[in-house]
Amino acid sequence: MKSQLKKYKEISMKQRGVTIWLTGLSGAGKSTITEALAQKLREQDYPLEVLDGDVVRTNLTKGLGFSKEDRDENIRRIGFVCNLLTRHGVFVLVSAISPYREIREEVRGKIGDFVEVFVNAPLAVCEQRDVKGLYKRARAGEIKSFTGIDDPYEPPLNPEVECRTDLEELDESVNKILHKLDQLGYLR
Repeated sequence: MKSQLKKYKEISMKQRGVTIWLTGLSGAGKSTITEALAQKLREQDYPLEVLDGDVVRTNLTKGLGFSKEDRDENIRRIGFVCNLLTRHGVFVLVSAISPYREIREEVRGKIGDFVEVFVNAPLAVCEQRDVKGLYKRARAGEIKSFTGIDDPYEPPLNPEVECRTDLEELDESVNKILHKLDQLGYLR
């Protein structure tokens, strides 16, 4: 364990960190892409942390609701953790709906080393993929303020990468992100 910690520290001291923020509707494919991207980066020994929106809500931001103010606070807290990790040479993969453009831009400004990935799939496709049954419950009125149904999603205007998960394979999406990271000088 100690040697692995030392190796991690040595790598992160030489490595420039980056936050890779995957945003999109529920069911668009954010978590799937994040898992595959994390695997590729781990294979190359990049220091890495994954912050999944559902996991963060259970632990870091427990108690926040789904009002615009609470959603913004959720994203600010995730962004704070990302900033800490990124400046210490860690690749941080965030998989969070993060529906509001203004708060994503605020977090980008604080972190600096930030790559926005728009995981784009039409609402109808996301509803078909609805593994958790959330869209069905939102359509039935059981869930209020559900992004894409009765709460807005503001797509990024100029994301560094757009993954059209209804039109491309998983490997293609992952490779687009890796190519952009390389282009921006994050990969060694």
